[in-house]
Amino acid sequence: MSSSSSLPKPPLPPPPPLLPTSTSSLLHPRRRSLLSAFASSCSLLLSSFFWLSLILSTSPFPPSLPHSHSHSHRLRFHESAPPPPNPSSPLSLNHLVFGIAGSAHLWPRRKEFVRLWWRPGSMRGHIWLDSSPFSSSQSSVVSPSPDSTDLPPIRISEDISQFRYTNPTGHPSGLRIARILAESFRLGHDSARWFVLVDDDTIVNVDNLVAVLSKYDWTEMVYIGGPSESNSANTYFSHTMAFGGGGIAISYPLARAIEGIQDECLERYPKFYGSDDRLHACISELGVPLTREYGFHQWDIRGSAYGLLAAHPIAPFISIHHVEAVDPVFPGLNALESLQLFTKAMKAEPMSFLQRALCYDEAHKLSISVSLGYVVQVYPTVVLPRDLERSEVTYTAWNKLGHRNEFDFDTRDAFKSICKKPVRFFLKEVSKEGNVTKGLYVRERSRNDLKRKVFCFPRLPPLAGVDEIQVFSDPLSKNWHLAPRRLCSELNQTVGGTGTLTILVRQCHRETFGSAVDTL
Repeated sequence: MSSSSSLPKPPLPPPPPLLPTSTSSLLHPRRRSLLSAFASSCSLLLSSFFWLSLILSTSPFPPSLPHSHSHSHRLRFHESAPPPPNPSSPLSLNHLVFGIAGSAHLWPRRKEFVRLWWRPGSMRGHIWLDSSPFSSSQSSVVSPSPDSTDLPPIRISEDISQFRYTNPTGHPSGLRIARILAESFRLGHDSARWFVLVDDDTIVNVDNLVAVLSKYDWTEMVYIGGPSESNSANTYFSHTMAFGGGGIAISYPLARAIEGIQDECLERYPKFYGSDDRLHACISELGVPLTREYGFHQWDIRGSAYGLLAAHPIAPFISIHHVEAVDPVFPGLNALESLQLFTKAMKAEPMSFLQRALCYDEAHKLSISVSLGYVVQVYPTVVLPRDLERSEVTYTAWNKLGHRNEFDFDTRDAFKSICKKPVRFFLKEVSKEGNVTKGLYVRERSRNDLKRKVFCFPRLPPLAGVDEIQVFSDPLSKNWHLAPRRLCSELNQTVGGTGTLTILVRQCHRETFGSAVDTL
């Protein structure tokens, strides 16, 4: 055994003390765990606050991030809007801004149509023309003439020469009219909720328009109007496009979005024909569908509008267009005189205007159809309600074709036999007696009277001894338009009397089946 192995080993030196890496190591283990939990909670709260700040931020870019002017314009509708008006206040005319499309060479004549329904002092909006009708001034604002104080102010549309237009059959004015909404929006209108687009040859029932728009939430993107009566027009353009002549209502948020994208959007559709299809294309890019209201009427028809007016849908009447393209709506009056009587009846009782009531005289086998403010038709036979609700084709489509397949609504052919045609009593005068509207309807004299006596003998013409019909109508409830129903009526004397016949028209009671059911 070696000597070294026999010596005892020296003891190992004690290890040096470990230096603490943090103050937590100096704490009691229990306190150390509590401090760690507190630090973790603070870290979680700070990270959550930072994450929520990013999510709730209203600006898509940090303030210091530069971006081009065009990009800023395109995204303008994403930025925070100014404080909106009180959404709980009832909708009124003051919340509507009208953009009325016109042209300088037609305005001197068509201003008379606008004058029939415009309410100065109560309504807001402009007539948008391509140039001044009074001078060669290039100013966008036209000074009013002495005879136009009861009309909307005139503005000149912006130049559109920078936009492409390649449609071989249309006119570039469609570009100008398509931009009326955006130009109106940029003018700034406090408390505006809806922008309404119409033409200068449109008649508007503004009271019913307010009532109908009040059904919708104006703080959402809403696009309201109606298609054309012409199947060909709807097929060419779209069955889901609002036609501007009949009127288009666009909510404030949708108008704001369109204003932000429209100029770039228009460049994508140079081949389009007019203004309505361009506006519809931009709204489609935003993903907003058409909400149809049956009171908007494009009136893409020619000839006699009698069949349409006498069979108005069970919905509040809002508008008619192309009033110069149809015959005078009342016999014996010219176009302007007819429209003056038409709008007088419309203003007397807006909600019930053109609404229908049917009643039957079972003893004499007569069917009586009342279209309030327009005409009373007396049929010499029993015609059931489903047939009477259809529009009699007394007109042609815009393409001058008159077959029933040309129209996108329910129609029926006129009776060929003179012995089945109705006797018509047209409105002559309308007045108010308290809350009741009184209309005087006078028998139409025509060459058919002699034919009836000859060919329908021995049956006498219906109501042979009656020259006038007085119709008394009660006002409708303020919520009728929310769930509309055809009106009820009754005769206050037998139709065998002579002179004047009186008809009472009222809103049907909930438990009432209807005047048609009660008298058949």
